[in-house]
Amino acid sequence: MKYISTRGDSPKLNFTEVLLGGLAPDGGLYLPEHYPKFTNDELNDMREMSYQDLAFYIFEKFIDDIPENDLREIVNKTYSAETFSYAREEQKAEDITPTLPLKNNLFLLSLSNGPTLAFKDIAMQFLGHIFEYVLGKQGKTLNILGATSGDTGPAAEYAMKGKKGIKVFMLSPHGTMSPFQSAQMYSLQDTNIFNIAIKGVFDDCQDIVKAVSKDLEFKSLNKIGAVNSINWGRILAQIVYYFKGYFDVTTKNSEKVDFTVPTGNFGNICAGHIARMMGLPINHLIVATNENDVLDEFFNTGNYAPRSSQDTFQTSSPSMDISKASNFERFIFDLLGRDSSALNDHWKKIDEGKSFKLKEENFQKIKDYGFVSSSSKHINRVNFIRSIYNDFGVIIDTHTADGIKAAMDHSMPIYPMIVLETALPVKFEKSVFEAIGVYPKRPDSLKDLELLDQKFEVFENSVESVKKYITDNR
Repeated sequence: MKYISTRGDSPKLNFTEVLLGGLAPDGGLYLPEHYPKFTNDELNDMREMSYQDLAFYIFEKFIDDIPENDLREIVNKTYSAETFSYAREEQKAEDITPTLPLKNNLFLLSLSNGPTLAFKDIAMQFLGHIFEYVLGKQGKTLNILGATSGDTGPAAEYAMKGKKGIKVFMLSPHGTMSPFQSAQMYSLQDTNIFNIAIKGVFDDCQDIVKAVSKDLEFKSLNKIGAVNSINWGRILAQIVYYFKGYFDVTTKNSEKVDFTVPTGNFGNICAGHIARMMGLPINHLIVATNENDVLDEFFNTGNYAPRSSQDTFQTSSPSMDISKASNFERFIFDLLGRDSSALNDHWKKIDEGKSFKLKEENFQKIKDYGFVSSSSKHINRVNFIRSIYNDFGVIIDTHTADGIKAAMDHSMPIYPMIVLETALPVKFEKSVFEAIGVYPKRPDSLKDLELLDQKFEVFENSVESVKKYITDNR
């Protein structure tokens, strides 16, 4: 399996090269040359697999430059019940991503059982182990540069802390994350972890990461890698739980399901798109946005108009406070028939701070890929947190509430609806308390998290300042 850049001007690479490189040299994102397609017989076999076996079966379709036994060992080490131990009392941790039935074909896919209580752990724990393996085999080191709106950062740092040959430089928007999210990151005292709070919004942090990655000389000299969902390894790991969720709520492969995905950077739902391209019987992929509804506008009009930092709202679902979704480029590449020239025409406008509108024939193709969308506001989040708690005794976080709202906007009785959980509610307990008058229960190990000493640097929105900091600390 070889990987190509969406921009069409980078050499084809194998998996480990893409894994360590992150963004392509031409500024594009890597995708496999083709998507493997599972047959009905293969889906039947997969239906009976454990999470570990399912992950290995899917991974080996995309990874052919790591020996089979080594890959299986990485998978088993990643997806253990000990690592994903925060399952609800009625669920089994060994399921890794248990499915929680709510009502009438409405299900919650529990993705937040990992060490930082967010869905990002599913992919980031895999990256931590496979990075260490590949670097060890090649005798290399890596300086990971990432950006977070709240969940990627903690997940990356918990996965990489103490790993040999790896340092992490994580950018976050200063003062916008929840106190719990900030404490998860900033309280880490490991010597290979460096936190940088940028005066700006997440999109500013993400732009810095891309600017550094596009400086090929600096990137090579300083051995820069990525853990944001621009890294193909992240997307690959997220494909697995779509298959797991589908098999949990169906009995035969002729049945279709809908998935609703709270969406910020489009990585999570991009994995669902790829699962669908691989033959998973998905009817609709429902994009759930908050007040930062750039993607909702696109899927309803064909107009993609990212907002400036100043026009990006700070909301009670802060991990979705993103107006320029990195992984959206991967979907548009497929939508345009993998025409890099057409994609470059569109992204030249985006890189210049402008917008683009799809041609009508391309806009009409969106329905062929199953995408629909919805947006929500704070009052919707509060109301759905309250109703899910009152009706089912289940507490959800604000982002998952955005997902429930979108699911209700598009639910069809004939199809099971699976809402992807974003994080455990403790990460956003202020909004949860506003909704139900009860604080969600914290794991004992995290009860006084905000009281721990915190270590981070505050920087202006400056690419050069970040480069210098990396150079000084690499």
